Amino acid sequence: MIDKKQLKLHFSKNASNYDEYAHVQKDMKNSLVKFMMQNNKNNTEVKNILEIGCGTGYLTSTLIDLFPHSHITAVDIAPGMITEIKSKIKNDSVDFICGDLEEMNFNNTYDIIISNATFQWFNHIHATIEKLYALLNPKGILCFSTFGKHTFCELNECFKKVREELSIKESVYSGQSFYSLNELSTLCKEATKNQRIDDVLVEGKEKFEYEYFNNCNDFFTSIKKTGANNSNKDNKCTSLTFIKKVIKYYNENFSENNKVKATYHCLFLKITSITL
Repeated sequence: MIDKKQLKLHFSKNASNYDEYAHVQKDMKNSLVKFMMQNNKNNTEVKNILEIGCGTGYLTSTLIDLFPHSHITAVDIAPGMITEIKSKIKNDSVDFICGDLEEMNFNNTYDIIISNATFQWFNHIHATIEKLYALLNPKGILCFSTFGKHTFCELNECFKKVREELSIKESVYSGQSFYSLNELSTLCKEATKNQRIDDVLVEGKEKFEYEYFNNCNDFFTSIKKTGANNSNKDNKCTSLTFIKKVIKYYNENFSENNKVKATYHCLFLKITSITL
């Protein structure tokens, strides 16, 4: 389970750093928008958009450009992110709300609900997708990106090896677990099944992105500077000895051309409501 208080703190604290370090998230945004726009309606038909996890606004800005006649409701859990985005985007067509999507109620319905690199922070993703799908207008689209199960596979391998080396019996995780594309696609189909008389089309795709750092410490710094450090409630504290061994193993075993490699497994899901 994600500790939402810690999540708010981490992202608020690092809101001013986020754009400098969120290279993969920005690439995911570009892929997400292309995926959303494939075979979709004329932009003038889109009146209301809900963006979840608006962060510093790089997706919000793209939505403003793509749908200049639409109203956008941009939500983020972190007060620091809302302050940051308000300093960058001055547009009467956008309303900003600071809140936890999983606890919020909405009175409006939407033609597009979109989210980039945020769904991994939900504790009840099935219920959340159910709620969001219910907010779609006929022929509406719910489109989101998140991270898949192979994300940070190098770090996960390091944790596993050091745990074995130190004969640690209890589980020690490097972060939260993620879905495969098939698992998440199935979850989306189950969450939207029989909700309305509409038919539902669930589409998914995946791709891998890689970042390279001078060393493992720089990799850890990059994670921290985006606010994406571990916010698990049940995360067991690891000793300094454990972390030092993880860093050493990472530097020695996951290096390419004098840089250490970090894998990002990016998932993209699109749920379209099709009126029968």
